Formats: sequence, C-alpha cells, structure tokens
Amino acid sequence: MRFVLEAKPGAVPRDAIPVRRIDRATLDALDPAANHIVRLGHSSHLLKLRGRYWLIDPVFSERASAVQWFGPRRFHAPPLSLDELPPIEGLILSHDHYDHLDRATIEHLRERVQRFFVPLGVGARLQRMGVDAARIEEFDWWQGASHAGVQLTATPAHHFSGRMPWDRNSTLWASWLIQSGSERIFFSGDSGYFDAFKTIGQRFGAIDIALMENGAYDSDWPSAHMSPEETVRAFKDLGARLLYPVHNSTFDLAFHRWRAPMDRVADRAEREGLALATPQVGEVLTLGRSRQNERWWKDLH
Repeated sequence: MRFVLEAKPGAVPRDAIPVRRIDRATLDALDPAANHIVRLGHSSHLLKLRGRYWLIDPVFSERASAVQWFGPRRFHAPPLSLDELPPIEGLILSHDHYDHLDRATIEHLRERVQRFFVPLGVGARLQRMGVDAARIEEFDWWQGASHAGVQLTATPAHHFSGRMPWDRNSTLWASWLIQSGSERIFFSGDSGYFDAFKTIGQRFGAIDIALMENGAYDSDWPSAHMSPEETVRAFKDLGARLLYPVHNSTFDLAFHRWRAPMDRVADRAEREGLALATPQVGEVLTLGRSRQNERWWKDLH
C-alpha cells in the first residue's frame, strides 16, 4: 500500500546520470594479466578476469519487470549494448528477482555464455529461458567450483526470492566469492545485514574488493536490504580492502532519494577512513591499480 499511496520525492534523478561509453576495442585492450571490473549499472557488472570475460547479474532491459510496459524504468542506458559484449566465459547470478535476472538479457546471451553459475533452483528458470541444462551449474551455500582459472564459491545472503506472488522462496539466493589468480572479489548480491559477513571474511581471508549492496533499503524491510551504515558494517565484518557500493543509481526500487545511498555510504566511509570506490557507469576499475575516486553524483539532482 505504501507503493500505491505514498509520494516518493527525489526517488528519480532530474539530471542525466553520467555514462562512460565503452567499446569492444577498449575492453580487449585491457591488460590480460590483470582483473578488471566494469560497472554496467545497478548490480550488473562485466568482469575481465585475466583475459576472459564474465558477467554478474546482467540486466540490459529498459525495465526491471516481468513486462516492459510497466515497472521500474532505468535512469540511464547501459555503457554498451548486448550486441557489443564479447563472448562470455561465465555468468553469475545472485538470485531470481527481475532487477538481477532479466529474461530478455538471458535469451539474447544464452548461446554466447559458456557456463551459468546460479543458486539452487535458479537453473530451472534459465532452462525456461532457453538455456541448455548442460551449461548450468547450481550451488548451495558454501559450495564451489573452478572454471577457466577462476574459483567460485556461493556464500550466504539474507534475502528472499520469487518472480511471482505464488513462487516466493522457491529458489535460493546467494552472495559470491570470486578468486582470479591471487585476487579475491566478493559480491554481496542482495542481503540484509547478518552475522554471516563475518563468517565469510574469516573463511576466505583477505578480500581485495567487496561489491556491496547499497540501495533499495527501508525500515519496513531491514532483513532484505541493508542501510548504507549497515553496508559499511558488513564490509568491515568481511575485512575487505576496498568498498565498492552497488545496487543503486539505476532503478527506483524504494522510497529514499536516489542519491541518498551514495551520499550516506561515502560520508560514513570517509569518517571511518575506509577505502571507497564509486566508479561511474561504464568506468573500468582494475584491481591493484591506483585510481582517483570522486563523488560523480555530488552536483546532480
């Protein structure tokens, strides 16, 4: 009823979100010996891990919805089109919500992805989207696999699943630990704050970068999404080196102002002296390389 009746001032930006266009030539020129992360928007990321390309929760559709005539609409275009993507070695999904699992994107990519790595039950979703079952690997929490030189482990998250009212929690949700060479990348997926972040950090040791959910939070659903302050707390529990906030600045999914997640997490990280990365959409972050971080949103309304 709040979504029907309550006003949402400032939830959608009036100004254009900056997007750095990126093309195949630029991607291919990235150092094949390094690990790179390209922000596509929301929780969607393109990774180049020692020369091979991976995707996390790719959503390229105009709306995060079951239909494209209704539902949350993108604030910005992706920095490259589906047709411009290189061949994908692996595609990682955190759960089956529409802002993370996009049917049109999967149908477009299903023959161009070598392997799909998903939580339990999500494989059946992909098969209904035309993905060959032989290309899908499903994982319970703490299960892992190696593929193309990358070690993957599905780790706990505190969330829920379902694409329709009648299939709630019929599939699993997860965070992921991705190791390429000596570097570890953590992706939180969607999660409320809970004590497993500390357990994950203890199990895996040094995590180089943590892509942490930071957006779509509300006091009415604290177990499903973290406040920015909880995002920082979870990051500290992990013991990670660099905080990279995700799940913001692309879709209107809550009642807070669109820039509030970034303002609050950046303020808290600055007060606590934490290393923070807030790349623009389309920006490439190379692990282990220095960069000048900036609040790209600070003058936008």
